[in-house]
Amino acid sequence: MKIPKGEIQKFQVSLTEEQKIAKARILHNSITLLKGKAGSAKTFLACNVALDLLAKRQVERIFVSRPFIYAQGEEDLGILPGGVRDKLIGITTPILENMYIIATKEKVEKYIEDGKIVILPSVFMKGMTLPNAVIILDEYQNATSHVTYTALTRLGKGSKIIATGDMTQCDLRDKKDSGFAFFKALQIQGLPGFEIIELTSNHRHDVVDSITSIYLDYKN
Repeated sequence: MKIPKGEIQKFQVSLTEEQKIAKARILHNSITLLKGKAGSAKTFLACNVALDLLAKRQVERIFVSRPFIYAQGEEDLGILPGGVRDKLIGITTPILENMYIIATKEKVEKYIEDGKIVILPSVFMKGMTLPNAVIILDEYQNATSHVTYTALTRLGKGSKIIATGDMTQCDLRDKKDSGFAFFKALQIQGLPGFEIIELTSNHRHDVVDSITSIYLDYKN
């Protein structure tokens, strides 16, 4: 596949220095876990990288996935109103909103219409191979180790996985079930092409950092 030189699409929001450094590291990896506290723009950066690679035709599609834990701590679409598309769009709204900010709603909706951005919950991933794509695994502190393993092993040739998460926002009944422990095992074992990157800057209201600190003290 011919890769055009230079930047094709001028995004609406520029990256900070921390984000630029993290993006360079993500582009070097096959699998990256972006971790960081609430407001550190993990999802935003994952979307920026994915849309950039799609605009430059270095990948053919973006797959967007979030774990569902709304019923008894397990993935279950049945509890949500509407058809499957309505349920999936509702749950992935935070990702799409970030994409709208980066590349405009019109551009993103056109990508969806053309099948270049695909919403794919992890429960539908089994048996699939995803080549030439960026796979965004968002809020994966809420995925079990088995779900995380299933998602990571969908990686096809020419693809990248960008997972995001924050254990302080884990909604699993038993936090020991979180796939974050599996990501740590990958790091300890020195998996080639894998890296954990922590973002530290707050991109929301200044008070968010204080809320997070108070919450952690409260929980402890």
